[in-house]
Amino acid sequence: MVIAGKKVFVTGGGVRVGAAIVRAFAAKGARLVIHCNNSRNEAEELLESIGGREKGHTLFAFDLTDKNFREKGKNFASLKECLAECDVLINNASCYYRKDLFQESMQEISLQFEVNFFAPVFLMKLFAENAKDGASIVNILDQGIFKTDPKAFSYALSKKALAEATKSAALTFAPRIRVNAVAPGPMIPPVDMPFSTMEKSISSIPLKKAVAPEDVASSCVFLSENSSMTGAILTVDGGLSLA
Repeated sequence: MVIAGKKVFVTGGGVRVGAAIVRAFAAKGARLVIHCNNSRNEAEELLESIGGREKGHTLFAFDLTDKNFREKGKNFASLKECLAECDVLINNASCYYRKDLFQESMQEISLQFEVNFFAPVFLMKLFAENAKDGASIVNILDQGIFKTDPKAFSYALSKKALAEATKSAALTFAPRIRVNAVAPGPMIPPVDMPFSTMEKSISSIPLKKAVAPEDVASSCVFLSENSSMTGAILTVDGGLSLA
């Protein structure tokens, strides 16, 4: 796939790694649809920084946990129309609670599965209905899919489920649509720990550094461009999954 001129939909694209993904595709000449929910102001600023609507970029704000949009509610028609125009779907939006089974409430469990699994699966299905031949889907996972982490119970399970959904969708949508994933290691402190230096996490990484969001973003571009890859999970974790 030649990225220049293609239309790319990025969920959770207003901040953090999502913003890095948006910038990476914009630098390749793509037209971006930046999805956001609570980060509307940041998404608007990002939109302007990459050229704004004059360059063909747009903003799409809605709540991924709102079941109405999956049940043909008020956002469904506009979302379907938007995805039908896209060549690439990046399922980046994520919800993270680092809690074990005893600590988590059922509401927290439900929320993580809604954002991390059900919403990406729904978007893959809707995207595939009208996707062009050669279209690409990239799901953002977590290096934790390769091991058991009881301290992040539902988050880990929801990402493992999305990993299996990636492989299953790759077979289901082939040869028309390719489906791949990126499994990053620790990148940015959690939202509720903005001043963390991540010393404990970094000490366990063989490369002894946090993963750069730009490296995850370039991996998304690579997977979208590479026409021979589907069902692949690209690990970008500084070697953490080897430890």
